[in-house]
Amino acid sequence: MATLFEKIAAGEIPGDIVYRDDICFVLQDIAPQAPTHLLIIPFQPLKSVAEAREKDAALLGHLLLVVQKMAQKYAEDGNFRTIINSGERAGQSVPHLHIHLLAGRDFSWPPG
Repeated sequence: MATLFEKIAAGEIPGDIVYRDDICFVLQDIAPQAPTHLLIIPFQPLKSVAEAREKDAALLGHLLLVVQKMAQKYAEDGNFRTIINSGERAGQSVPHLHIHLLAGRDFSWPPG
């Protein structure tokens, strides 16, 4: 069964996509936790970073470079946080690898 992100990528359900290339797309989070809250999502249906293998190294590197590109555009002061949740207990609500990019406010540590 297709995940929410696969359905958005296919145009089956709407999503506020702000960037797309051959490997991934970026959309605005529907429940933002900061003024800027983007999701960087690969088209490849990898369940989580915990399931990534050596063959996924180029994909993972590309996703981080897209994070950098989006941060340059959306994190006005150059400060941002990235989050990759892996598993339900860690906060992953969609079983499809994605990176959260948050910016536009101060963040504390530990994150929660």
